[in-house]
Amino acid sequence: GRNWVSEPGNLYATFLFAISTGPEIAAQAGLVAAVAVQEAVSRLRPDLAVRIKWPNDLLIGGAKFCGILSEVVGTSPIRIALGCGINVAHAPKDTPYPATALGLRCTVESVFQELDSSLSNCLKIWDEGRGFEAIRAAWTAAALGIGGQVTASIAGEATSGIFAGIAPDGALLLQTGDGKLRPIHSGEVRFAALEELRQA
Repeated sequence: GRNWVSEPGNLYATFLFAISTGPEIAAQAGLVAAVAVQEAVSRLRPDLAVRIKWPNDLLIGGAKFCGILSEVVGTSPIRIALGCGINVAHAPKDTPYPATALGLRCTVESVFQELDSSLSNCLKIWDEGRGFEAIRAAWTAAALGIGGQVTASIAGEATSGIFAGIAPDGALLLQTGDGKLRPIHSGEVRFAALEELRQA
């Protein structure tokens, strides 16, 4: 994996909650968290265009300011841990991608308070998967590159197509030239929309 850089003045939080349904819907939790971060930061900084980049990053103007990790950490009951790192005051340097921070108009405390409220609301809407369509709609509305060209590299094989959306298990849906939808669960994915942003 990639190194985790943790500067003082940034937010690093893990939210732990139990679910009564099966672990198969746990993959949706990361999508819920992404929507919660997008909504929270948009309220704090309405001057910023906050976008979600599949699968678990949030961007401002093509630069990453937040990463999310989701994992199942218990079985009886099933518990999900959502790890969230947000660059509030500092952005790491020497990263393989552009990074940014929210800036001095935000504090760790204000971001955490807004995120806690937003995540609680999004989890209620999600309702352990029963309200997934509402979460998917919010995720799609904020997603970078929906309807645009993407290239996925899996096991050395590159496949290009249109970013058609996300599946209930969190997979990226790649529409290939023959009109079929191919689910992409992992691998390196390049978004034409992101490359255009970074070249602007």
